Amino acid sequence: MAKKEMTVSEALREALREEMARDNSVFVIGEDVKINVWAVTRDLYKEFPERIINAPLSESGFSGMGVGAALTGMRPVVEIMFNDFLLYAADSILNQAAKYRYMCGGGEFKVPAVFRIAGGGSTGGNGCHHGQSLEAPAIHFPGLKVVFAGTPYDAKGLLKSAIRENNPVVFFEHKLLYGVKGEVPDDDYTIPLGKADIKREGKDVTIVSYGYTLQKVLKAAEDLAKDGIQAEVVDLRTLRPMDTETILKSVQKTSKLVTAEEGTKIGGVGAEIAAMVAEEGLQYLDAPVKRVAAAEWIICSSAYGDQMGIPQVADVVQTVKSMF
Repeated sequence: MAKKEMTVSEALREALREEMARDNSVFVIGEDVKINVWAVTRDLYKEFPERIINAPLSESGFSGMGVGAALTGMRPVVEIMFNDFLLYAADSILNQAAKYRYMCGGGEFKVPAVFRIAGGGSTGGNGCHHGQSLEAPAIHFPGLKVVFAGTPYDAKGLLKSAIRENNPVVFFEHKLLYGVKGEVPDDDYTIPLGKADIKREGKDVTIVSYGYTLQKVLKAAEDLAKDGIQAEVVDLRTLRPMDTETILKSVQKTSKLVTAEEGTKIGGVGAEIAAMVAEEGLQYLDAPVKRVAAAEWIICSSAYGDQMGIPQVADVVQTVKSMF
């Protein structure tokens, strides 16, 4: 299979281009999607002039339009420019899209809508209204699928699967991942939602992560290997439904578990993983679960300051070593 190197942004654009060419019901709506600050949808309007739709500055409004379009047979891809603006769109996505199949006619209604959201707490200085990590609240709602890719390969394959999915998908994209490069196959491919991926095999400790933090965890695993600690890195990819089988199988092998995320520790994704392992795999552990997460803080509006409370490679290394 031929491959080429591309950024996450380019991989997502390829996924959108291929799916829009394959299916005329796929369209994109959001703020400034014709030019696009993240470059994901840039210039797609030249190929699909009627299906790249610039919307007014109202996340609640155009997210609701996406839900309505999905209910009538279209496959909207709704772009929310910053993760924080999910709060404006919360009723349309969390309270409506997630529930239609349960509320109407025993599931005869489908809501094949994707809500692409630029997220992540490590923001490069965008501050507290443009830099929160809100993926943990999203996983609380039955009816939604929640995705957070960490590589170009995964980003393309997961987005294609999300667009073809008949349930609403909240698709998080980390702002600092858009420029990260990796190999992506030329051929058409998809990655099933709900399946984690072991990015690095190891025998001494399991580290579960996702998104941009995954890149830091992989670097931490390299550093730990120099000291004789072989970490197994599990990339969640899909946060809901979570691939608990892969996590438990890894923990059974390593007997130690660390989670790493950019959201805050209280009520975070790591908290859900730790609780699940405590309920279903406590017998495998020979040490308490450790969580690496953001400080309980309001994100700084400076490129330097926002790194002070966000987990770094050294934090992952130090946490793992503390377990030995």
